[in-house]
Amino acid sequence: MTPVRTWLGYSYPLGATWMDNGVNFALFSDHATGVELCLFENREATEENIRVPISECTDQVWHVFLPDARPGQLYGFRVAGPYDPEHGLRFNSSKLLLDPYAKAIAGEVSWADEMFGYVIGDKKEDLTQDFRDDAWGVPKSVVIDTQFDWQGDRKPGVPLDSSVIYEVHVKGFSKIWQDLPEELRGTYAGLGSAVAIDYLKKLGVTAIELLPVHAHIDDKVLVDRGLTNYWGYNTIGFFAPHAQYSGSGQMGEQVSEFKSMVRSLHAAGIEVILDVVYNHTAEGNHLGPTLCFRGIDNIAYYRLNPQNPRFYLDFTGTGNTFNLLHPRTLQLVTDSLRYWVEDMHVDGFRFDLASALARNHEGFNKLHPFFQVIQQDPVLSQVKLIAEPWDVGEGGYQVGNFPAPWSEWNGKYRDAVRSFWKDDERRVGEMGYRLTGSPDLYQHDGRRPYASINFVTAHDGFTLNDLVSYNDKHNELNDDGNHDGDNNNLSWNCGVEGPTDDPQINALRERQRRNFLTTLFLSQGVPMLTGGDEWGRTQKGNNNAYCQDNEISWFDWTRDEKQNQFLDFTRKLIWFRKAHPAFRRPKFLRGRRIRGSEIRDVMWFNPGGSEMTDEEWASPFVRCLGMLLSGDTVDVVSFEGEPVRDGTFLLLINAHYEPIPFVLPGQENLEWQLILDTMDPDGFLAEPGKFASGDDVDLGGRACCLLQLVKGAQAQARAESWKKRPVEFPPLSAEEERARHT
Repeated sequence: MTPVRTWLGYSYPLGATWMDNGVNFALFSDHATGVELCLFENREATEENIRVPISECTDQVWHVFLPDARPGQLYGFRVAGPYDPEHGLRFNSSKLLLDPYAKAIAGEVSWADEMFGYVIGDKKEDLTQDFRDDAWGVPKSVVIDTQFDWQGDRKPGVPLDSSVIYEVHVKGFSKIWQDLPEELRGTYAGLGSAVAIDYLKKLGVTAIELLPVHAHIDDKVLVDRGLTNYWGYNTIGFFAPHAQYSGSGQMGEQVSEFKSMVRSLHAAGIEVILDVVYNHTAEGNHLGPTLCFRGIDNIAYYRLNPQNPRFYLDFTGTGNTFNLLHPRTLQLVTDSLRYWVEDMHVDGFRFDLASALARNHEGFNKLHPFFQVIQQDPVLSQVKLIAEPWDVGEGGYQVGNFPAPWSEWNGKYRDAVRSFWKDDERRVGEMGYRLTGSPDLYQHDGRRPYASINFVTAHDGFTLNDLVSYNDKHNELNDDGNHDGDNNNLSWNCGVEGPTDDPQINALRERQRRNFLTTLFLSQGVPMLTGGDEWGRTQKGNNNAYCQDNEISWFDWTRDEKQNQFLDFTRKLIWFRKAHPAFRRPKFLRGRRIRGSEIRDVMWFNPGGSEMTDEEWASPFVRCLGMLLSGDTVDVVSFEGEPVRDGTFLLLINAHYEPIPFVLPGQENLEWQLILDTMDPDGFLAEPGKFASGDDVDLGGRACCLLQLVKGAQAQARAESWKKRPVEFPPLSAEEERARHT
């Protein structure tokens, strides 16, 4: 092989670092007996043209400096050591390995038996080592030049309480968008294009939350079935943007294209949040491939079964769990996070299966080193940190239990809102909590309403259109016998499964979608909208489209009149929320008189115009509720210390199938204006209705209304109706009474 000049190099920073006079390579491995750096001439090369033995090892880091190497160099590692799976060791120098710190990765896995460290089909399974070389079929790491002209980029810095998050897939968003040039469709450049930004700005969102953009691979089992890991929850490179979303190239161009996307979005005031998967890797269980971490230091990077380290602890449902109890693995994760913030300028992260990141030997631990490291970090503690607060292990459901400064995907919000509008019993009490930012979950440890990321739908599950169109999942195209995906969707098809020509059912479905979004955007907390729900995108009943890289997942931008009408409604909702701070308070509502004031910031009314009683909150029959928000409180102030004022609003919600006349609260001579009624196909009324306090508002069946006080003192509205009337509910049974007191 071609000789190459080598210098000793540095043990820090890890990875491949261009230093203007050459490239430094540094790789951590505690248990390896030898490491070789392999250099490739091009992506098509089936073997390395240079193999450099690394002799220097400092503090468990193997390092070498190549003064003749340059950005664009393709490379990988071969790591020698014992192959002893029964003791957790899986070294195999026949296998080319990716750099865990690679900033760019070129190529994809060409699946074959050689990609596995053991002999496929051997009766001893993974205990028999495979000695065949696999360099011809695995991706290569790429040395990059980190220089980029950010043109004075400044992060928007949108406060979390004022944020509206839009969850979207880079490829699916623009793959078949005819308004974009073909070469931009499905790429970072497409998402950062002027056309895309114009759409997002008009919609009113403040941040896009991108499904995984870390380099990932398609599982062999999916490829064998003609499918792919479309969502990307199968990470193999925590520093590298996924090359297949780049329209400009894979030899480092993907890094610049990603940065250009961020720069353009920031210039428009839109933040970028990444969905990151640090809980597991694409190497799977003990029968998975050897692509990176497993062959570098299996014991350090993965949680192994202490009784039998041949096998992995699996709290993720993917076969392995990343070992954040090891300091070098924890370092890799935090180094990755800082890189995306400081070098790639992203604004925050949503952590997939975040409970798995905070597990020690006893289970989920709020004092886990992962939390401590982030909380004290001057960079990471200042970005948006959003947890998916569950995993698949025992005790993994941790909604409400993450420490400050974390926010959480509020799964209880999703379930309560779905269940309420499905007309389930005993949901009105929980709806009170969910509408007000879930203080039962977040107030106890000093967090704020924006700790609750509210959502009705997400990428994982039904779209909003499908939520009201299907009772059951229809995942047959996933080729898993319809066994994959959640069976507990809390969905309701409104009478017919799937598409129908019945005008009454379609009208009900459209109204239910308006109900869901009205609830979402008028709740305290941070709303997250799933991309495409703003006009009614369908996945044809597939609630687990993780492997559908096709029209099922891609946005269809050819909208009909009804879809455009719903899009217009969604836009108006988002902009209404932005215009009225009463619906996005940074502090919890108290429901009682505020110190130094007679103002009650929130009040609850029954349809008779009286305040809700404890019996009504507990009744299984109550499905109708009025929430009065006072906008003249003094507890929320601007940065300059001035009170943030707003009007007084009354939100009426009715999940019962029959209309209910609702007596408006307040003293005499007040005037309310009806500005939104989900019974109307437009939602927002072209000519708002006018009502006096004490009047009946005809609240439709399965509908909600929003009224604003337009005449009279706000203090006079904070009272039971001067024309209140009694509301009768069936009495609770003895068993229900016992359950309520329990």
